[in-house]
Amino acid sequence: MTDTLFDREGARGSDSPEVSADSPLADRMRPRSLDEVEGPEEVVGSNGFLRRAIAEDRVPSLVLWGPPGVGKTTLARLIAAQTASNFLSYSAVATGVKEMREVLEGSRRLRSRGGKRTILFLDEIHRFNRAQQDVFLPYIETGEIVLIGATTENPSFELNGALLSRCKVVVLDPLAPEAIARIVRRTLRDISRGLGARDFRLDDEALSFIAQTSGGDARRALNLLEAAAADAEAGKTKRIEVSRLRELLQRKVLLYDKAGEEHYNLISALHKSMRESDPDATVYWLVRMLEAGEEPLYLARRIVRFASEDIGLADPR
Repeated sequence: MTDTLFDREGARGSDSPEVSADSPLADRMRPRSLDEVEGPEEVVGSNGFLRRAIAEDRVPSLVLWGPPGVGKTTLARLIAAQTASNFLSYSAVATGVKEMREVLEGSRRLRSRGGKRTILFLDEIHRFNRAQQDVFLPYIETGEIVLIGATTENPSFELNGALLSRCKVVVLDPLAPEAIARIVRRTLRDISRGLGARDFRLDDEALSFIAQTSGGDARRALNLLEAAAADAEAGKTKRIEVSRLRELLQRKVLLYDKAGEEHYNLISALHKSMRESDPDATVYWLVRMLEAGEEPLYLARRIVRFASEDIGLADPR
């Protein structure tokens, strides 16, 4: 009988993929235990629900909701590595429903033969439409898979009710600057995976700059640190200067998706600022959207609409 896609992938078991010395710094520094994870205390802390669920090997199906670089993929890998499970990872961008059915049927066969339970990680799960999402329901219901979906979009808007009712939604907020700073310090100290063997020096100003400009994204922070380290070595120095960090970054990349939830969050903030007659906040939100690439005509239409609906009706006499 020809091996299915699941059979080939499933042979990897629950181990995390090997990371080579040539891998990007952000990939090499992925946490290898929950103790290294920067995240909500109620999720990954000493009494967090996820830590307890892993210890008891009773992890439920999850939807990990948060912006890029907050640890969604890392958490899924840690769950698989620390439980008696087979781990499969896919992206909804590159995977169709037909292929996913093969994977799900393979997990059913493996389970029926007394094999390990399968943890199926699906990145960008919101790329499957609501009808396509139904493919997971019977397998979650019978416990043949534990689904861990990752999304940057609000699950209430993008996932169907039947799937949401079978999954626990875990909200992962952007990392605080203090958390980013801890990750950067750990990277500078780590000899085996990080930059510890190369003895770079980073003063408080440079550390604060990386933490503040990362936008809560650990991957972005480590990418900047890696670029700065390479730049310092090219200049025959071990000191990473904030002036060079500014040149490498050029400008902070603002989190903005133009079509998703962050788009509407910022438009709402602009409206509220105008409604409260706060000129400083109004200019801030307006410039932030323009700097992030919003169409000026769209903003102009929203301001005209605000003038008509909010200000125009304030005194109908």
